[in-house]
Amino acid sequence: MHQVTNPLQACNDIFFKPNGVFHAIGEKDNWSWLPFFIVTIMAALPAYLYFNAVDISWYQDMVISNQYGELSPAEQDQYRQGMTRTAMTAFALIGTVVGLLVINAIIAVYLNLVSRNDEDCVHGFTDWFGFTWWTGMPVVVNSLIAVVLLLVADGYQIDPVTLAPLSLAFILGADMSSDWFGLLQTIRLDIIWSVYLTMVGVRQWTRFSNQKSAVIAIIPLAVILGIWLLAIIL
Repeated sequence: MHQVTNPLQACNDIFFKPNGVFHAIGEKDNWSWLPFFIVTIMAALPAYLYFNAVDISWYQDMVISNQYGELSPAEQDQYRQGMTRTAMTAFALIGTVVGLLVINAIIAVYLNLVSRNDEDCVHGFTDWFGFTWWTGMPVVVNSLIAVVLLLVADGYQIDPVTLAPLSLAFILGADMSSDWFGLLQTIRLDIIWSVYLTMVGVRQWTRFSNQKSAVIAIIPLAVILGIWLLAIIL
């Protein structure tokens, strides 16, 4: 098997040779701090750049028109007053970091529970929590593309879907007012990549078959997509 000797190498190899990475981090301690910082910084960077560049008046009008169009002018003004550049930047940064921590903790609990079906698996919650930062590394690709798109944007009226260029919402040009927008924005190539890495990692850390590892990896995303579909249908 491909040998991984340090966390820097692991951060590179996770994209190309993930089996060796998961084998290494299963035996090494404290390697997951590096992807933790990389994932959180890279996930937050596009939002930071976006809200410091976008025409905030245009952004306010677009969001209010799409999401609060049924409200009275006075109620819309209240929302507009709260959507300052500083407030939106802070909300985006804090929301990204807290969201990642909560979601990864939930996934770690889930993986810890399902891995108990393998009597030989010695990994606990903290191991799986560290594991999630490695599987989240594909967000770096999405963020780098988003940063490039922001830097070359023509003007300052930039559609927020630009922050997720690997999503179906961006690829298909979905309108923010569409009932399907949230679902399409959730279906992202980097998230599918993360599901694949989860499958590889579960297979590496347990004695589960490829098929069972794939099912375990797919379930969280399937649940999220199912919730979105129910919200649209109902």
